[in-house]
Amino acid sequence: MLHFLKKYKKKILRVSLGLSAFFAICMFMVSHTFAADGDGNNNLISIGISSGEGSDMASVLQMLLVLTVLSLAPSILMMLTSFTRIVIVLHFTRAAIGTQTVPPNQVIVGLSLFLTFFIMAPTFNEVYTSAVVPLTNNEITAQEAFDIGVVPVRKFMLKQVSTKDLDTFLKIADFEEGSVKSEDDIPLQVLIPSFIVSELRIAFIIGFLIYLPFIVIDMVVSSTLMSMGMMMLPPTTISTPFKILLFVMADGWNLIIGNLMSTFN
Repeated sequence: MLHFLKKYKKKILRVSLGLSAFFAICMFMVSHTFAADGDGNNNLISIGISSGEGSDMASVLQMLLVLTVLSLAPSILMMLTSFTRIVIVLHFTRAAIGTQTVPPNQVIVGLSLFLTFFIMAPTFNEVYTSAVVPLTNNEITAQEAFDIGVVPVRKFMLKQVSTKDLDTFLKIADFEEGSVKSEDDIPLQVLIPSFIVSELRIAFIIGFLIYLPFIVIDMVVSSTLMSMGMMMLPPTTISTPFKILLFVMADGWNLIIGNLMSTFN
């Protein structure tokens, strides 16, 4: 394990920095937008009891807005990455097998996070190299870093989003037909909800396919118990071990996770 960490230390560090890059750019963007005009000293955040001048109030509001962005960081991670599809499919898998709490939620969420890091690593690396590094070197402004850093995230979402969902949200947002001529013209407030809905639909389709073989086992066990006159015996008591046996013999985790990863290519 230590050898693995030493070997891939730089790559793991780049992925971790890339993951935090998008959130950092958002915070820089908020600070840049709501900073007061004037000298750099006037843009510092300070909290104190004063006579209620406008500059002090702006600083307090700026800090509250930054804290709000920080509190929404987990939601941003879930909604703008592959996490939603992965965690829903894993929950469907557990429900289809019939094991109520095995694997536990902590294991499912942890596995979903690591699979998300695996899938999003190229995107996070691109955000880090194209936006975060120039920003830390004072080569670009926070506004430019946000505009550059959001491009890889947009590319990922556009690859996964459904055209039907995009059209639906464009109509809801009152965009005129023909006003969006290219992918670059799609605003984030339309792209993000379209991407989330597309992820939910794909996850439910995969969940339905996972359920099918286990439903067959339930039907066979139920009909067998009824023919034997054992109607008082819960079918799940008999079918659950057979489901687990089928899942293990078919190498279910390898099949599900491998095919789930391939849906993002």
